[in-house]
Amino acid sequence: MATFVLVHSPAVGPATWQPVADRLRLTGHEVVVPSLLAIANGEPPYWPSVAATVVAALAGADERGPLVLVAHSNAGAFLPVIAASVMQPVECCIFADALLPAAAGSTPLAGEQFLPFLAGRAGPDGRLPRWTDWWGDADLGPLFPDEATRQAITAELPQLPLAYFRESVPVPPGWTGQRCAYLMFSEGYAEEAQRASALGWPVRFIRGEHLHQVVDPVAVADALVGIADGG
Repeated sequence: MATFVLVHSPAVGPATWQPVADRLRLTGHEVVVPSLLAIANGEPPYWPSVAATVVAALAGADERGPLVLVAHSNAGAFLPVIAASVMQPVECCIFADALLPAAAGSTPLAGEQFLPFLAGRAGPDGRLPRWTDWWGDADLGPLFPDEATRQAITAELPQLPLAYFRESVPVPPGWTGQRCAYLMFSEGYAEEAQRASALGWPVRFIRGEHLHQVVDPVAVADALVGIADGG
């Protein structure tokens, strides 16, 4: 049986995957949820520490079977380099409402049009406020099923340096040739899903918002299992 590796965006924390992890374990699956909360605590470049953190989290998992790597949001940029770095065989890479990496070269962690928005929010130390402080309540409210979940997720959010978003993540040559799939939640990622479909990947859509994995973890977990099983 495969081990599901649920990779959260560095802008949030592992709590965004915990409900899905709980559901997967309840149904008999092995799950690893690496914490990327410390990836930007050192000096740049920051991107290499993402793959290194996932590799460290998988230490001792070599007898658990192949891996199903799942990335959410900004973590999608790292999935090819994670797949190339882990010691275990990778059965499938699933992008869940996630940034789709470039086919070759490198993937910017923020688009040129978005960088001015971020730069305007950076403090004197070059760090950004927490992700939930970037947006108004009208944008954030629908993302969470209840106030308790919102508070739990907000409590662990890191303050990333603006320099993190100015980096680009190199992609291994030919990475799109491995087995991949796309799981779309929100309309904001429709273009990424269309790109995945153009690559010939399976694409599933669970209608919701960007953090749908905390709103309906049963549906998301079941979709991940179905994709991993080839359905």
